[in-house]
Amino acid sequence: MKVIVTGGCGFIGSNLVERLIKDGYEVIVFDNLSTGNLKNIEGLDVKFFNEPYQNIAVLVPDADLIFHLGMPSSSPMYKRNPELVGKTINDAIAIFEYARERKCKVIYASTSSLYNGNKLPYREDMPIYVTDYYTECRYAIERLAKLYSVLYGVRSVGLRLFSVYGPKEQYKGDYANIVSQFLWLMKRDQPPIIFGDGTQTRDFIHVADVVEAFMLSAEKDFECEIFNVGTGIAYSFNDVVDLINRILGKNIKPIYKPNPIKNYVYHTLADTTKAEKMLGFKAKITLEKGIKDLIQD
Repeated sequence: MKVIVTGGCGFIGSNLVERLIKDGYEVIVFDNLSTGNLKNIEGLDVKFFNEPYQNIAVLVPDADLIFHLGMPSSSPMYKRNPELVGKTINDAIAIFEYARERKCKVIYASTSSLYNGNKLPYREDMPIYVTDYYTECRYAIERLAKLYSVLYGVRSVGLRLFSVYGPKEQYKGDYANIVSQFLWLMKRDQPPIIFGDGTQTRDFIHVADVVEAFMLSAEKDFECEIFNVGTGIAYSFNDVVDLINRILGKNIKPIYKPNPIKNYVYHTLADTTKAEKMLGFKAKITLEKGIKDLIQD
């Protein structure tokens, strides 16, 4: 089967590409290398294009499936450049148009940030309260997926990813998950910086589990669905520091600073019921095991 992965040189995308190659798929990667790096797919048998998604139809006329991960994935990116909203939505339209013309399925990355303003745990049927450019952009793409399903029968699955960490994240720099950022600093005996008192919590999920959710979404035959991809377990930032200290055998104290971020989300937690029942997905990697594996990499 021939598959396209947009953002295939990025953190999650490159982990997905590695799994696809291992499972025998023919993989074509599109990536503008804004937060990805060719080193993430080094040694993998893929075809690579640094081309706009509007050119996909000419370059790859016959793909069977598209994984669309190549979208700016952090709120500050959109805040700095609001025009990213329009560009990202137009890119998604190009993907859905390709899928419409070639009758192929789209599996795309959405975000748990859409739940901001709701009570925990987050369920897929909760109302969406747009709080920033990023959430408006991702919600618009979810609505487009539904529209393409209704109008043209385009099959799609959107995965609302929670706080993803894991290998191949180094090229994200300041946009990397706090698990990775804390670990990088503490391995060098440097204190992590926490904005606030460290009691804020996140549903941290290892990228290998996320990849499994993408693979299951591709294998199942859904018309148009949305699923949470989280663990259903939350850890505080202080918990993460304590866990890394224990694993490394260190006692590094974090530096606490006032939180300057407006509309800051203090807690996230996935309700994984729908994904377990319909997708057959349940995260398997504990935070402790995930951190240990990262240390060994």
